[in-house]
Amino acid sequence: VQLVESGGGVVQAGGSLRLSCVVFGRAFSTRSLGWFRQIPGKERELVASIRWSDRSTVYADFVKGRFTISRDKSENTVHLQMDNLKPEDTAVYFCYRRTIDGTDYWGQGTQVTCSS
Repeated sequence: VQLVESGGGVVQAGGSLRLSCVVFGRAFSTRSLGWFRQIPGKERELVASIRWSDRSTVYADFVKGRFTISRDKSENTVHLQMDNLKPEDTAVYFCYRRTIDGTDYWGQGTQVTCSS
């Protein structure tokens, strides 16, 4: 299974970016997909996740109302729409997939930089 992210970049405060992650391989046993982020010197933290079966979502408090996670079953893809970005959102964003047996798979990460 391979996860390939795209959509990172540089944006000014208040701007938007859309991250996408394609899951290649045997995706039928997916329990959930989502995004973590890691700021240098800090631990990786959950940003948002979505359950594959019913699209129920979980968001970190610091992105509620600004970020939206969605998934496309037909394309085995998860998206993260990020609006009203802030400088503190600058981080490497990692896509992950959790299987029904609890195994996690990770993408390589994509850099998001928000300048003030």
